[in-house]
Amino acid sequence: MDHYTSPDFSSLALITIDTQRDMLDGQPLEIPGTSAILPTMRLLILAFRESGWPIIHIVRLYKEDGSNAEPCRRSTIESGTTMLAPGSLGSQLAQELLPAPDLRLDTDLLLAGGIQQLGPKEVAIYKPRWGAFYETPLEMYLRELGVSSLAFSGCNFPNCPRTSIYEASERDFRVVLVEDAVSGLYERGKAELRGIGVSLMNAQALEQAIAKLPL
Repeated sequence: MDHYTSPDFSSLALITIDTQRDMLDGQPLEIPGTSAILPTMRLLILAFRESGWPIIHIVRLYKEDGSNAEPCRRSTIESGTTMLAPGSLGSQLAQELLPAPDLRLDTDLLLAGGIQQLGPKEVAIYKPRWGAFYETPLEMYLRELGVSSLAFSGCNFPNCPRTSIYEASERDFRVVLVEDAVSGLYERGKAELRGIGVSLMNAQALEQAIAKLPL
């Protein structure tokens, strides 16, 4: 472990990426493996809630005219495909992640760049592109909390989690990837992350690490 990159578990936040209902099995943006990791993600989130450490849910929303979509998806949305539409059931966080069963995202607030409070030290933030830091209030929010280390989980490692991890590394955050709580992970990707100082841990090991900390 390198003293410049090893996570500081006393200054840790959990980031979930794009774990929304349209990404789950049988949905418009189905990402294989995302439904399967939900039980692990739920246990991890519960551990963070019980320990009082911050949780940030990063979400993606696509306006029906496609104007805020990545160029590679804009034509699909313009042609009438509905996915992650603001206010739709499919845009909501997966049920397993919610602190309350009837909680819904305030998509107007999120699209305006606001931070939605979901519970004590638990928030949602909208990102307009792959990376969680691109044109979002995430870094400012983390700095205000005094967070130095980030644990990433969520949907489709090759795209949004991977991009967000590199953005976090560029900002000198210490980074953990929870390898059994992210979909789409592959061996070369893990090796490349280790090469930039990312720590790979399974959810149980991370839960045990934060459980040892004083509340």
